[in-house]
Amino acid sequence: MPSVMLSAVLEEEPDLYEAFPPHVDPSGITILTESPPGKKAPLKTFEELQPLLQQGRKRELKLIIRENSWPINSQIRAALWPALCRQHQHGKSMLDGFYWDMVTQVFGTVELPDKPIMLPPFVEATHCLGYHLTRKGRAVADRVVSVLGYACPDITYSPSLYPITAALLHFMPEEECYHCMASLVASKEKRFITQTKLLNEVTWKTVMQIAKKHAKSAAQHLSRLAGTIAPERIYADWQWWILAALPFPHLVRVLDCFFHEGIKVFYRVALAILILFHKYSSNQSSEWYAEATKNGVDHAIDKFCKNMPASPTKLLATAFSIRALSSQYISRVFIKTEMTLNSKAVVCGARLVRSRSSDNLPTSQSQVNIQMMSHTLTIRERMSEETCKQMSPRSAHKALWFPFPNAVFSDRQQHASDLRQKLFTLWSWLPVRITMYQPVLLYTTEEHGCSLTTFYVRVEHHEPTLLMIKTCNNEVFGAYCSTRWFERNQKDERGNRQAYFGTGETFLFSLYPERAKYPWVGCAAESEERLGHGSELFMAADSKMITIGGGEGQAIWMDENIRYGKTDRCSTFNNPPLCPSGDFEIRVLEVYGFSGA
Repeated sequence: MPSVMLSAVLEEEPDLYEAFPPHVDPSGITILTESPPGKKAPLKTFEELQPLLQQGRKRELKLIIRENSWPINSQIRAALWPALCRQHQHGKSMLDGFYWDMVTQVFGTVELPDKPIMLPPFVEATHCLGYHLTRKGRAVADRVVSVLGYACPDITYSPSLYPITAALLHFMPEEECYHCMASLVASKEKRFITQTKLLNEVTWKTVMQIAKKHAKSAAQHLSRLAGTIAPERIYADWQWWILAALPFPHLVRVLDCFFHEGIKVFYRVALAILILFHKYSSNQSSEWYAEATKNGVDHAIDKFCKNMPASPTKLLATAFSIRALSSQYISRVFIKTEMTLNSKAVVCGARLVRSRSSDNLPTSQSQVNIQMMSHTLTIRERMSEETCKQMSPRSAHKALWFPFPNAVFSDRQQHASDLRQKLFTLWSWLPVRITMYQPVLLYTTEEHGCSLTTFYVRVEHHEPTLLMIKTCNNEVFGAYCSTRWFERNQKDERGNRQAYFGTGETFLFSLYPERAKYPWVGCAAESEERLGHGSELFMAADSKMITIGGGEGQAIWMDENIRYGKTDRCSTFNNPPLCPSGDFEIRVLEVYGFSGA
């Protein structure tokens, strides 16, 4: 692969040093020339890409970024990378000076300290990669990561956060870098950076799973070369193939796509590395086969990446030519893996890993949260059942209480205990990360009226939400909805409004008369099993109705007045009707959000 060192291109690229901020040492950066000039169309400028960003033409932008191999010293990234990151911003934009106020709050001054900065515990010391940052640049990266740790206390383990911060600092000043990282960390629509040990484990298991299907020959070749080395030891390092081993020009081109498309780019590049490694090591006389058999396949892949024989363009072309590897499929595998790790024992090679289901047991904080939540769910003890019977169906909306046989209600303590038990059960069904947050009542028909418009105003920007329905026949059921209801307004890459949205974290539940959880059918499906369209109809909504679950029926359907509804078996959750009659009249609907989620 032809390459020209910095000293050889200074005359052709007089602005080489100007392409990088002063906290970068460009003397070790290699400029790659992949094809003779004039062979390809001119590279796009930021001014040409800006209208696509402003108009939300994400698919066109995606294709352009993939196809334009800007050289590493191109000044486009100083504008492009911040603009790409801003797309994923959640909530209001940060005010000018916000970062420096945070720096002052954390360190007491905006001056860089002389002594090393103590990094947050979520950072892995062995992977604090600085690339071509100077000593001052490393200190700047330390400070950005420390402020992020202060601003985002929920991050408990995120080894990739530091390297991505350092890479951003090669093309922008410190404050801009912080804003970019804050946007990536808080992103709701796309995943960029895992922030817990569990999710970090989910990522490599996801790579291992999709490799078996979409890079089958390469995965089998890897397994043969691995010998006695357990698969998890190889795949656990997957992100370091990219962030630590790839030459810097390759990494920068990968990040061009990553900042727009999310972590799925890393998954594709990891598979591309396996495919290329298979190509270059399948011959037993090759140096890479010899390396794998002598020093182990894990060391061989690392060395292969450091000496990557394919150009950045070839690497990305291999990654994006993997067919049928959709974002939806990756998301499905990711969520299924996460739920598996959360809920039951997982066999990793020959070793049995302890089930993490105990993580779902309510903590002391969770119990406080449940007590707060039960405030509006408990029976209004001052109201007798006879009084309630005398109420009209509409006025009965005013009291949400859990109905049980009179024998149960005869003792108030027994009722309260039984109710708490049901709420603890519901709490244990929630994703572990959500149980750390405080539930907040967003909408209730008894206070906010029976209007779908009001429902959307109060609920649509919250994610996730918990819907709880009490019918006039005293059934109690609902759904955990993983995605914002605002998604009903989103359009796909072709400009069409999405009919259904949501993810496989969505589930149904019943609390009375039956106590049961109905998760997405994809959680129980075999990894190679192809699920039909009807199995992925999680949520739908418009101005006339709300639907949860679809395919051969709707699990929950409610009308625009939030008065009447129906429930059927559906393909998405394979649930029975949540109430015996199928049709129901709503006494009370309550919707909870989770503060800080």
